[in-house]
Amino acid sequence: MTLTEKILADHAIGLKRPYVKPGDIIRIKVDWTIASELAWNGMNQTYEKLGRPPIHDPERFYLAIDHTVDPITIANDPRTKRLIQLSKAFASEAQLKHFYDSNETILHTKFYRDLIQPGEIVLGADSHTSSHGGLGAFSIGLGGADITVAMTLGESWIEVPSAIAVIFNGALPFGIGGKDVILKTLGILKRNTAAMERSVEYIGPAVSEFSTDMRFTIANMTAELGGLNGIFAPDEIVRAWVEHRDSYNTGGKYFQADSDAEYVERFEIDLNNLAPQIAKPFSPDNTVDVTEVLGTTLDGCFIGACTTTEEELVLGGMILEQALADGINVKETRNRLVAPGDLNIEANLRDSGLLAVYEKAGFRIAPPGCHLCLGIASEQAGSGELWLSSQNRNYQNRMGEGSLAWLASAATVAASAPDLTLRDPRPLLTRIDQQRYMKILGRSDLVRITPDVTVTYTEPEVDVIDSASDSVEASKAATSEAPKVTERILGRAQVFGDHIDTDAIIPGEFCHLSDIDEIGAKCFHYVRPEFIERVSDGQTIVVAGEAWGSGSSREHAVWALKGAGVKLVIAKGYAFIHKRNLVNEALPYLLVTDNEFFKLVSENDELSVNPTSGEILHIASGKTFTAESPSAIVTALTAAGGIVPAIKRYEKQVFAELAG
Repeated sequence: MTLTEKILADHAIGLKRPYVKPGDIIRIKVDWTIASELAWNGMNQTYEKLGRPPIHDPERFYLAIDHTVDPITIANDPRTKRLIQLSKAFASEAQLKHFYDSNETILHTKFYRDLIQPGEIVLGADSHTSSHGGLGAFSIGLGGADITVAMTLGESWIEVPSAIAVIFNGALPFGIGGKDVILKTLGILKRNTAAMERSVEYIGPAVSEFSTDMRFTIANMTAELGGLNGIFAPDEIVRAWVEHRDSYNTGGKYFQADSDAEYVERFEIDLNNLAPQIAKPFSPDNTVDVTEVLGTTLDGCFIGACTTTEEELVLGGMILEQALADGINVKETRNRLVAPGDLNIEANLRDSGLLAVYEKAGFRIAPPGCHLCLGIASEQAGSGELWLSSQNRNYQNRMGEGSLAWLASAATVAASAPDLTLRDPRPLLTRIDQQRYMKILGRSDLVRITPDVTVTYTEPEVDVIDSASDSVEASKAATSEAPKVTERILGRAQVFGDHIDTDAIIPGEFCHLSDIDEIGAKCFHYVRPEFIERVSDGQTIVVAGEAWGSGSSREHAVWALKGAGVKLVIAKGYAFIHKRNLVNEALPYLLVTDNEFFKLVSENDELSVNPTSGEILHIASGKTFTAESPSAIVTALTAAGGIVPAIKRYEKQVFAELAG
């Protein structure tokens, strides 16, 4: 088995054999569920529909207020105040052990540093939940409904993914870090291609010299590859990190892939002589070496967001020290912002003197939070402004309407920040005092807290049942009893291309809304503002290309489609999280891989579709096409009317009844 398969097998409930393989539909025990206040807004609606039952384990649901909050927004924005109050009220109601108020931490930062252990399963209402694969956990983002259900039941279901291996060879020079590695990987593999809906397992000789911070960043941006999860085998570096904690430092399980594990593809990436990387708009895979864009004039610089680790923040401050020592001119502007990911990191930067260096270099210091990475609070880039940022996404309007985000490491952003001119950080990196760098980070060498740790790998403890006949029959009965969707859908096509992300479907600034009609009115607000008028008759079928619904995990994207009047989605490929959201919210979707269909269908063409059989009739030509059949559990959930009606019907046995 692969590493991912071993963790899933260890957590599977009632397997029919002592292993799992790609395509298996399994029930899994969930160790952690996590969410932000922006996600909780939607989750609360699902929780209400479920009747607000007791949660499975109040010590294993982690909630952090980070997406929409900064001091100005908290003081002045009633929408933000409402989101904060919703989260606080639930934290009190459920007596959560791990609740973090506004501007204490970024969702993934504290969880990774203080809580997650190897071999655990984490489901989070945020696509960058993939971050926690850096410590050898199976950690994925899902929509809020899935997380609410897992939070209350302590279990979920999953189709075991196939896997690719990314093999890192060579050695990195000091200061070329996780952000450069993952941007290079994105440039080679490309977004939503080989990694799409798959597990991405990072291996190779270079990995043994990756710090836990580097692994975090690479796993974090596996979401940009389109991967279901990114994961590193937990080794001595990981064990040393976990064991230095005061708590949550025992009980982890150390698995590694078998030597004969099957990967769909293997990609070798040479890290020797890797240059700092830049990703230009509007995709994280639109990468170039920094040398190709030197001298570009910038309007602003941002160092922050969940993908920017303590290691990067320290390095950025030390680079600024060197730049200031050279007497570089600091251009006057408000457009420099640094946001440490956690109050403990902020305190360390202050104690080391680096926070003062940031201020001297013209940076404003923001409290922990997403800030410009999401561009929905008070901090936003202006229309037409080019910002160099250490965040993880550079989609259209991501930092604010009309903004242009160029992605880079914090080191590159820091080197470019004083005079707002894009610069190569390597000349300044050569002058960094590496012993001081390690001391600030509390390490014994560049990647380790302590070298005196060993790891012994183990095998999964698999729950195998003697006979699956009872559960299979129960599943068949449940499916046969559920109402069937048999009516044909007649509608006109609205045609989209490849890689339509959820930021495009519903911008983040509207994810505070809860009324479905209001949400629907904002569907494709920036990228296709005429969409609402076109679909006003309520008979629209979306026809799209590859990777429909990629990007954020927001289930608001499905609510926006439903609220706008979309009856059905037909696409050549779907992002994993969005596809689950379509199922949970009972918006029918079909997967069609026949290129002739997409060549034939034009805007406003009439289609007649049977969502149960998958038969699609193109009325003008009389041609018919057939979609691929969904899995049994998807069919059952769709027939039940979505995840909430299914749980109301089958209660705690819902996945036992439907998974088969």
